[in-house]
Amino acid sequence: MANCHLIIDSCCDLPPQVVKREDVTLMGFPYMMDGGTFTDDLFESSTAQEFYDAMRKGSEPSTAQVALSTLTDTFTAAAQEGTPCVYLAFSSGLSATYDAACVVADQVRAQYPDFELHLVDTHLASVAEGLLIYEALVQHEKGMTAAELAAWAEEARCFVNEEFMVDDLGALRRGGRIPASVAVAGAALDVKPLLVIGEDGKLALTGVARGRKKGIKQLAEFYKKNVDASGPSHVALIGHADCPKDAGRLRELLLKEDPNLFVLECSIGPVIGSHVGPEMLAVVFWGADKRDNMSVADRIARKVKGER
Repeated sequence: MANCHLIIDSCCDLPPQVVKREDVTLMGFPYMMDGGTFTDDLFESSTAQEFYDAMRKGSEPSTAQVALSTLTDTFTAAAQEGTPCVYLAFSSGLSATYDAACVVADQVRAQYPDFELHLVDTHLASVAEGLLIYEALVQHEKGMTAAELAAWAEEARCFVNEEFMVDDLGALRRGGRIPASVAVAGAALDVKPLLVIGEDGKLALTGVARGRKKGIKQLAEFYKKNVDASGPSHVALIGHADCPKDAGRLRELLLKEDPNLFVLECSIGPVIGSHVGPEMLAVVFWGADKRDNMSVADRIARKVKGER
């Protein structure tokens, strides 16, 4: 039996067969589309092509945070089971779910004072969150305690490097994830925007590509420039929003650079997909410490708080 129970959420965008394990609970984010409300189950009850084809035809899905009732039921069930628990949460920079989980966790702990529950704000999203969870599953199986796994995740999240390309910024603008002015500028220039997730867990525009072919090459170059072979595992995740041919081309470029690399391809789920739209393509791997790229203001803030 594992030393702890691991709770994850569907915004990790990992294949369902990867996360279906004993002592692991998956919480699904809700999304709304064409008048219906659904739960993100990593495309087990629908297909990525069906979802993104609907978007291509004009559907504009929306999302919400995990319901308080879902958080309460999940944490209560874990408390009643009695095993120490860790929740690796979708970035608080993009969703209020982590903050809500903190409130619910306090309520459950009050009811079950002996319950050990650790909440970790991953500051990551989609397959970037997925890479952290992918390795956390390995550490979980090795027998880490809940406290050890939470501490590991708090540090490891800073070394997850990612870059992703979107076809346009319209969906991100509608969801409030980027300023409208940035989306308008991107559309006017007719380019493919390239983004990363900052150390604060928010999106940041880092560049543009003149066309998808050049964008795919730039993603491969980002990997080549930033990968650290001493990471926890020699693996890269490719996430794609129903563009398997582009994912295959990116895979070829990564393996050409590093034939020994293990590449895991993942479908971008409906919750993340609602905000990035069809044709999004991402590469994620273990690389440089994001804290090295912090702004002066953020460095000062950390010093004041006594953090690294």
